[in-house]
Amino acid sequence: MAEYVPTPPPELDPGSRRWALGAAAACLLPLLLQLPATLSITVAAAAVLVAALSLRRPMHGLLRAVFAVGLLGTVLVLTNFGIGRDTGCAVLAAMLAIKPAETSTLRDARSLIGFALFAPFGTFLLDQGPLALALGLVGALLGLCALQRLADLESGDAVATGAGRRLAGIGRLLAIGLPLALAAFWLFPRLGSPMWGVPERALGRPGLSGEMTPGQWIDLIADDTPALRVRFFGATPPTSQMYWRGPVMWQYDGRSWTRSDWLRSLPPAEVRHGPARWDYEVEIEPTDRRQLVALELPLAAPDGTRLNHDHELLAPRPLTSLTRWRMQSSPPLAYEAQLRSVLRRAALQLPTGYNPRTHALARQWRAEAGDDDAAIVQRSLDWIRGEFAYTLDTPLPGRHAVDEFLFDQQAGFCEHYSSAFVVLMRAAGIPSRVVTGYVGGYRNPLGDYWLVRRSDAHAWAEVWLDGRGWVRVDPTAAVAPERIYDTIHDRLPGADGLLGGVFGAGSDWFNAGDWLRRGWNNLVLGFDADRQARMLRPLGIERLDGVRLGLMFALAVLLALLWMAWLSRRGERQPDPVLRAWHALDKRYRRLHLGREPSESALAWAKRVGQARPDLGTELQRLSQRFSDWRYAGDHPGAARALETRQLVRALRAHRPRNGEPR
Repeated sequence: MAEYVPTPPPELDPGSRRWALGAAAACLLPLLLQLPATLSITVAAAAVLVAALSLRRPMHGLLRAVFAVGLLGTVLVLTNFGIGRDTGCAVLAAMLAIKPAETSTLRDARSLIGFALFAPFGTFLLDQGPLALALGLVGALLGLCALQRLADLESGDAVATGAGRRLAGIGRLLAIGLPLALAAFWLFPRLGSPMWGVPERALGRPGLSGEMTPGQWIDLIADDTPALRVRFFGATPPTSQMYWRGPVMWQYDGRSWTRSDWLRSLPPAEVRHGPARWDYEVEIEPTDRRQLVALELPLAAPDGTRLNHDHELLAPRPLTSLTRWRMQSSPPLAYEAQLRSVLRRAALQLPTGYNPRTHALARQWRAEAGDDDAAIVQRSLDWIRGEFAYTLDTPLPGRHAVDEFLFDQQAGFCEHYSSAFVVLMRAAGIPSRVVTGYVGGYRNPLGDYWLVRRSDAHAWAEVWLDGRGWVRVDPTAAVAPERIYDTIHDRLPGADGLLGGVFGAGSDWFNAGDWLRRGWNNLVLGFDADRQARMLRPLGIERLDGVRLGLMFALAVLLALLWMAWLSRRGERQPDPVLRAWHALDKRYRRLHLGREPSESALAWAKRVGQARPDLGTELQRLSQRFSDWRYAGDHPGAARALETRQLVRALRAHRPRNGEPR
C-alpha cells in the first residue's frame, strides 16, 4: 500500500508576498496615526525592519521570539503598563508589525491579511473621523485584493488576472452588500439610550476634570484636537468674552483643587443677567466625562442636562459620543449677590501650615486697604502684570506651592495663576474659587462656526464682591492676554513655520479639513435616534414614529435583498467576460432571426449566417475564428493572454449587426 505523502503548502511568489505586505501596511497605517508619536514611530520602524529582514525568507524562530518580546516590552513601557483600549490597540499594532516575520506560505499570507484587517477596526476605537474611515477602507480594499491574488495563485492564474479585474470583483462584492448596510444605518430603529447591561466606553479623549493638580494640565494644553464647535444664531460675543464655563472648584488641600460634592446638589444660584443674549449650538466631541460647557452664564439647562449651584452643566451619563446642545447665555450683572454664611466659609477655607509668606502678604494688604476688597484684587493684578511671566516650562512645586510661585518662580501658566490668586484672595478674607473650562476660539470662515480645541483649556478665578456677587478675574490674562485670547498662533505648534503656514490654523487646508470633519459629524457621528426620527422633515413629515420607521426599514431591506439576489445571480450566470460578450452577440443576431443553435459550433454558425446574409458573414467569420482560437487553442501565457482577452471582448462588443451594413 502506497504511503500517503501530504502535499506541501504552496510557496508565495514575490508578487503575492508584496501584495500581502502592502495590504498589511495599508491596514496598519490608520492605527499608527492614532497612537502617540513616540509609540507610532517605534512600531512603524519595527514593521519596516521586520519586512526588510523577512522579504526573501522568514526570520529564524529565535530571532523572531527576541524581536517580539523586545517590541511588546517597549510598547508596554511606553504605555506605562496600562490596561485598556489604548494599550490594547498599541499591542495590536505591534503584533501586526511582527507578523510578516513568519510569512512564507500561502496559508501564512492569508493569516497575515486576516489579522491585518483587525487594525482598521481597532482604529475606530480611537477615532471615527473621515480620515480614519478613508484609510481603513483603502486598507480593507487592498486586503481583499491581496486575498484575491492568493486565490489566483492557488488556482495557477495569479499572473493572468490583472489588478483591474481584481478591483472589479471587489467592487462587485461591495455593490452587493452596500445597499443593505446603508439601510441598516439610516433606517434601523435606534435606541435613545444605551441598552441595559451594555457598558459605556468612552471613544473620545479625557475631558475637563473635577480636580486640578500641579502638572495635570500639561498634556491637555499640548493637545490641539477639537474639544467643541459652536455655531451662533445672531450676535456673537467678542473672543475676549468667550469663557466656556466648566467645573468649579472650592476645596484646596495645599496641593490640589477639587469640587465640593455637597454644593452640586443645591439649586442654581440667583443671577441678574445683563441685556446681551447669546443664542448658540454646541457640538461636543466624545469624552469620558459628564461635563458640558457653556458661555457664562447659561440661562437654563438644555433638555437632558442639569444646572447645579455653580452653574455647571452636567449630563446624566458620560458623553461618549458626539452630542449637540442648543443653549442661551447672558453675562451677569449680579451673580449670587447674597452669599450664605456656609458658602462664605467654604469660599475662605485654606489648609493650615501652608504658604506662610502668602498669608503674611495678604494680611499686610488687608491692613493697608481696609474694607476695600476691590482694591486688593486690583493690587494683585497690577503686581502680576508688572512682575510675572507666562511659561509652560515649570518645575513641580514643593510643600508651599503658592509661596514658591508668587515669590520665587513668578512664571507659570493658568493652573499656577488661578490657584495662587485664589489662595491669596482667601488669605486676605475675600471669598473666591477656581473655575475651569475653555477660553476663546477660532472662527472657521468656511462653515461660519467657532472651533475650540483642548489646548484652549483654561483656569481662572471668581471673587465675591459686595453688591456684585461673583466676579470673574483672570490673572493669566493680566500677564499674557495674547496667550489667552489669540488661540491660533500661540497654541498650535509650528503655526509660524512653513508647515504651519500651509496646514496650521487659519490656513485654507486647516479650514477645509475641520469643515469636512464637522460635516462628517453632522452626517454620520451625530446621527442619533432624535435625528433619525426627524430625517424626513424636509419632505413635510415632522417626525417618524416607530411603526413607520420599522416599515421603511423592512421595505429597504426587502429591496436590498432583491438587489443582492439579482446581482449575485447575474454574476453566477456568466462570470467570464469573453463568454458574456459572446452570448450578448448571439442575442443581437437573434433579433435578426439568425441566432446560434445550441448544437452549433461557432464556425458553423458563422458559415450559416454568411449564406443568409453575406454582408454579415465575413465579419462574424473572423470573430468566430478568434473566439474559437481563444477558447480552445489559446497558448499565450501571462500578460499576453490578458491582453488578448481584453481585445477580444472589445471586438465582440463593438460588432452590431443591423438590417443593413454592420457598424
